[in-house]
Amino acid sequence: MGSEPACNVRETAKDDGFPNPEIDIKAAGSGKETAVIAGGCFWCTEAVFEQLQGVEDVISGYAGGTARTAHYEVVSGGGTDHAESIQIVYDPSRISFGQLLKVFFSVAHDPTQKDRQGPDRGRQYRSAIFYKGEEEKRVAEAYIAQLDAAKAFPKPIVTEVVPLNEFFPAEDYHQDFARANPRQGYVMMNALPKVDKVKKKFPDKVK
Repeated sequence: MGSEPACNVRETAKDDGFPNPEIDIKAAGSGKETAVIAGGCFWCTEAVFEQLQGVEDVISGYAGGTARTAHYEVVSGGGTDHAESIQIVYDPSRISFGQLLKVFFSVAHDPTQKDRQGPDRGRQYRSAIFYKGEEEKRVAEAYIAQLDAAKAFPKPIVTEVVPLNEFFPAEDYHQDFARANPRQGYVMMNALPKVDKVKKKFPDKVK
């Protein structure tokens, strides 16, 4: 991250009814940043974020475990510390870390479900924000506290905020899976409704 501290930022876009982060990270100059989050199957979360303005790339992968276990056949068994995650490459002058988190909480997944997401069960499907530094940690923790205080969800948020040790890209066939397989059953039932929800909820942020 840049050297600029986290600061108070008020979103000026049209109010969509979901709280904007009161604390965000101020963009420091030009360049790219990355954010790593987990919210269930990475096919779905990848499909949500790759359509946002300011997002330059989204990579499906694994975070939370070791290189030795960063393989789909192993992770999907549920016996590793990995979560199916995505790495978002974005331009912070066009979309902020806090605004990525807003989409994460409001559209990409249900942050009140522990160690599961929809039809998927297991710790590999947990909700998590893997922060790279104190700025990301502060913004993530503050936003979770803000959403809980506002009772944005009927149950408490269980999203983990933990340091990122390393992100491991998933196998090639997982990349851009929803976009390449729009008629696949799981994609039609779980990913495409979230893609449509982003378009309806954030029309000013879609490419």
